[in-house]
Order: sequence, then structure tokens, then C-alpha cells
Amino acid sequence: MEEGTNQRNIQGILDDQEDKYPAWVISTLTAILIVTISGDIVGNVLVITSVFRNKKLWKLGNAFVVSLAVADLLVAFYPYPLVLLAIFNQGWRMGHVHCQMSGYFMGLSVISSVFNITGIAVNRYCYICHNSWYPRLFSNTSTFCYVALVWVLALAAILPNLFVGSLRYDPRVFSCTFAQSVSSLYTLVVVIFHFFLPISVVSYCYLRIWVLVLNVRHRVKPDRHLQAQAWPYNLQSFITMFVVFVLFAVCWGPLNIIGLTVAVYPSLGNSIPCWLFLVSYFMTYFNSCLNAMVYGALNRNFRNEYKRIMLNIFKLG
Repeated sequence: MEEGTNQRNIQGILDDQEDKYPAWVISTLTAILIVTISGDIVGNVLVITSVFRNKKLWKLGNAFVVSLAVADLLVAFYPYPLVLLAIFNQGWRMGHVHCQMSGYFMGLSVISSVFNITGIAVNRYCYICHNSWYPRLFSNTSTFCYVALVWVLALAAILPNLFVGSLRYDPRVFSCTFAQSVSSLYTLVVVIFHFFLPISVVSYCYLRIWVLVLNVRHRVKPDRHLQAQAWPYNLQSFITMFVVFVLFAVCWGPLNIIGLTVAVYPSLGNSIPCWLFLVSYFMTYFNSCLNAMVYGALNRNFRNEYKRIMLNIFKLG
């Protein structure tokens, strides 16, 4: 009974939120989303093209990188443009079906992203910390099976939302998205299993890798045979993917912390400031265009391939 009352109170606040943002906020949100969509499409197309063009990037771990880029592209081509339309129209005018599908693809993108990031971390952990096991765990066939499993699990994870009525239009963020107030138990399950548990696995993997990094770097006279076993991997590539993980955790952390808070203390749902919810959502949107920039800034192979692709485009133009 109390949860139903809280849900109605929150829904009343949402209904009253329509048309409450000043013009400068609407303009800022529009500009951020246009930059995000443009950067998402250009950047992730560059990532996918680079991996397929450059033989130095033909590494099994980069199968997850391509899969992550595809996950980011999903939102650029469908949900984000609908969010832009909702901002222009000051409300949702695209109907119930588009609302459900937009929310579904938004959820599919984020869950597949976190699962791909987990796959990348496990791949790096096995490659660096258990190099003797790596060929058996990550063959060509098994790696692509792991990538397929990521998408199967992501599809299965988001599917219940279509049946529990948790995908709704939220005027605070101009999006059809997961409604945290529908069910405290369901929100708790989603936040733990779709964010905090995978992030914990990734944190463990990178922590073990960093321990190995520090142990090797601080040896006064490192054993060459041990160092050869401990360093079969390009440190530059590891740091690149670690930064991708950190940015994902920073961008998605606030929204998931809000979801966890609402799930544990439903009465606080109607006291969360709209601006905080809005900022946390647009942080998640912006994350989809960051990975390509990180690859270009920190990985020489990606950076060089970006340059070659752009030069070829200018020559054709």
C-alpha cells in the first residue's frame, strides 16, 4: 500500500514537471544531445572501421570493443533522436509503441555495454594474470561465442521490462526509460545485477592487474623469465580499457545510486531534485560518445588508423 502511494505521488510530480524547464535548459540539453549523437555515430563508426582495417588491431579482446561500439551506436540511431523530438515538442508525441521500443533499445544498449566492459576486463585479466590459460579460454570460436552470449544475456535481461510496465515516459528527462518507482524489488534487482555486480567483477579484474603491474615495476632486479610471463600484453591497451571502464562507472554511477536509494527507501523517490535526476541521465547519454575519443587519445594504433581513415575521406571529397 505504501509503495503504491509513493508511486502515485512520484507520478503526480512527473505530470506536473511538463513545461517546467526554462528555455536555456532546453537549449543546453538539445546542444548536448546533438553533440552526443554526432560524436557517437562518427566515433564508433571510426572504431569499428579501424579494427577491421588495421591488422595490429586484430586481437581477440577487440571483439568486445567492436561489440561495445555497436551497443553505443544503437542509441544514436533510434532512442536519442526520439528524445530530441520530445525536447522540441515539450512532451512525447510518438505514441506508445515507439515509447516501449525506445526504452527497450535504451536498456539493451546500457546492459550490453556493461556486459561488454565486463567481457573486456575478464579477457585482459586472463591474458595478463593467467597467460597460460588464455589460449584455451579465448580461441577465435570461443571469443565470438562470448560476444554472442553478451547480447543474448542483455536481450534476456531487458525483456521483463516489456511485461512489468517499467518502461514509461519521464518528462524530467524527455525519455521513455526505466521507471525506478514501479517496483522497489525489481529496481533493486536491476541495479544490483545489471550494474553493481558487473562493476564489482570488473573492479576485481583490474585490481589484480594493477597489483601485477606494480609488483613488476617495483622489482629492483626483475627476473626476465617472470617478466616475460607477466607482460605478454600491451600496457597501453590495458590502460585504455581501464579508462573506458572508469568513465562508464562515473557516468552511470549517479543514476544507479539514485535507483538503489529509491529501491531501498521508496519514500525518498519524490524528494530527489529534478535537476539531479536530469544531470545524471544526460551523463549516461554522453557516455556513448566517449569511448572512441579515449581510444584515439590513449591508443596509438587507433589514433593512427583514425588519421588514415579521415585522410582517405578528405581525398575522396
